[in-house]
Amino acid sequence: MEDIRNKDDIRSFVDEFYRKVRQDTLIGPVFAEVITGDWQPHLDKMYAFWNGVLFGVPGFKGNPFARHAPLIIGQEHFDQWLILFTETIEAGFSGPVAEEAVKRAHLIAQVFVSKLTYRGE
Repeated sequence: MEDIRNKDDIRSFVDEFYRKVRQDTLIGPVFAEVITGDWQPHLDKMYAFWNGVLFGVPGFKGNPFARHAPLIIGQEHFDQWLILFTETIEAGFSGPVAEEAVKRAHLIAQVFVSKLTYRGE
């Protein structure tokens, strides 16, 4: 198995990950409430996001936390998100960039859960 090398690989794992998300009984409905039509604009943002995170390529514009803050989500949603994300990466890729993707996903989840918890106090 090869490592994540470029934006084509990012497209591959993002598409597969969100295919799993849409089928998931816990987090699928959360996404379905927000993305009611064409998923491609969201996928395009995620390609740019991960391209920036993993390869430092500019192009992502947005505030991911602001988009998630209004949602009714908690630790269990991020735990499931991480399970699906990790499974997707590990099924398709192996190497330092793949490991970094999983590490970054864990950090993102940790920050989001912390901010959501603090906001609720």
